Amino acid sequence: MAHESVNHNLIGGNFAAALNFAFKKLDYEVFIFQLRLWIPQKQIYTYPDVMIVAGKVECYKNRTDVILNPQVIIEVLSKSTKAYDRDDKFEAYRSIPTFQEYLLIDQNRIYVEQYSKTGKKQWALREYYEEDEVIALVTVPFEISLQELYNKVQFELVEPEAQSGDIEG
Repeated sequence: MAHESVNHNLIGGNFAAALNFAFKKLDYEVFIFQLRLWIPQKQIYTYPDVMIVAGKVECYKNRTDVILNPQVIIEVLSKSTKAYDRDDKFEAYRSIPTFQEYLLIDQNRIYVEQYSKTGKKQWALREYYEEDEVIALVTVPFEISLQELYNKVQFELVEPEAQSGDIEG
């Protein structure tokens, strides 16, 4: 996994905290950071920043540290992983039957890409980049303003460079 930055952690934490509050009486579970996702068709593990599971959580081989059935995945982009998150990782995620929505959040500027499944092999894209906008998830009942999402984020901070030997998440 890549080293997280302050901004990366703040954004992921802001999103997860708002989700947990919104879902406290609903049948959704929110998982953050160090929990693995197993993608059977690709035979790989990933470490999404935030995952939402609708209903019962399914774990790989009864392991409590590996999830199989996310409906929504949120990734906070870093310079070293953004191309992988947008391309190969998104392609792998699309092979998960329960996967319906994907958010990519830039940590260096106000910018969010939201992909939502509209049909078999069809995805719609919506972009957010104005401070007064509100992200409304399509597949679960949740909204968050960009101001809330980016609360306390300082864009002038420089994110860490990946070290040789680091495994990207």
